[in-house]
Amino acid sequence: MSQQPSPPKIEFPCENYPIKVLGDAADDYVDFVVESVQVHTPKIDMERINVQQSRNGRFTSVTLFITATGIEQLEAMHQALRRSGRVKMVL
Repeated sequence: MSQQPSPPKIEFPCENYPIKVLGDAADDYVDFVVESVQVHTPKIDMERINVQQSRNGRFTSVTLFITATGIEQLEAMHQALRRSGRVKMVL
């Protein structure tokens, strides 16, 4: 059996760390994602936020770039977003 290569290690702090958040489309969804992420990091590149609607308009994905300070920060952010009930997936 061949051994899987380990994922690349991230050196913290990591500027321009992308976060993609997918959830049900709503008028306030982008604001909700930005505010939720800002609880965990004040450094969001507001000019690089990318919003895409699904083909049928049911879902919205928000991609933003943060300065990641550690794995604990990323895990806490991921858990908070998922617990909200509004987020389907965080990448």
